[in-house]
Amino acid sequence: MLDRLEPQGAEGTVPGAELQLKASAAGMEEECRKELIRISGGGLSRRRLLVGLDLLCLFLASIPFFACELKTISPYRRGFMCGDPSITYPYLHVEAIPDELLIAGGIIITGLTIALGECYRVRFHSVSSKAFVRNLYVSSLYKELGCFLFGCCVGQSLTNMAKLSVGRLRPHFLSVCGVTYASLNCTPGAYVASVTCHQRDHRLEEEARKSFFSGHASFAMYTMLYLAFYLQARLTWRGARLLRPVMQFFLVVLALYTGLTRISDYRHHPSDVVTGFIQGALTAYWVAFHVSSMFKFSRSDLSPNETMERHLSPNHTVC
Repeated sequence: MLDRLEPQGAEGTVPGAELQLKASAAGMEEECRKELIRISGGGLSRRRLLVGLDLLCLFLASIPFFACELKTISPYRRGFMCGDPSITYPYLHVEAIPDELLIAGGIIITGLTIALGECYRVRFHSVSSKAFVRNLYVSSLYKELGCFLFGCCVGQSLTNMAKLSVGRLRPHFLSVCGVTYASLNCTPGAYVASVTCHQRDHRLEEEARKSFFSGHASFAMYTMLYLAFYLQARLTWRGARLLRPVMQFFLVVLALYTGLTRISDYRHHPSDVVTGFIQGALTAYWVAFHVSSMFKFSRSDLSPNETMERHLSPNHTVC
């Protein structure tokens, strides 16, 4: 009788143990799920905070630029040497490349190319993102266009700070001021500390004191060179070896032409344009290689074997 009951009791304990194991596994799974939700929720809030911090940094970097453009700070009132021929050129009312064309062209050409390049990259390459925005297109555009706009703000802020601090007179200063050396009755070679201009438009007189250094040359070199760096990182098609270098060449030529027109328009001295080229090139290099991620190592650049090895790494754990 006992022998018959023992197997039944043993058999009866097996389903109970299985149920306990299943319940324990379900409890662990539920705890793991809650932990993942907690971690992901905290990470989401942290990433949103970082986006806000990025916007704040972008605003801070653009403060000097807007301070100059809104005329809140007047440029330094520098004098000149009587008889200096470099500030006696005529004032031309028409510019070869006005401010509106420069800003629109630089931002549209570079921004549109980056937008199309990132869309192509997301569509035809395996791109992953840790951003809280799940749309890969929006996430990629935020990263690349954000870095590009940050460089624009930094470059133009540096330019306007130099304009306001140095106060170098433009080549057409005397023409805008409405005076000549004869009307000033000054001794050639003597320093004229101040002059009373006959220009009714006070804004033109202030602009004539913002020669160093060229904002056109700086902005054009930054946008075109940054786009050349972007093509170097993203245009990896090897079908035509000279296509990418030719595109980069014409971008740099366009930037050089923009700066040189500032000399022919009597808006800047040659040294102003050269300094603008250098500042724009250095800013483009800094942003492209040290701020942007276009040249940094990414998981999408891994080969399938390397990706599989990383997933099968003994240090890789899944909750």
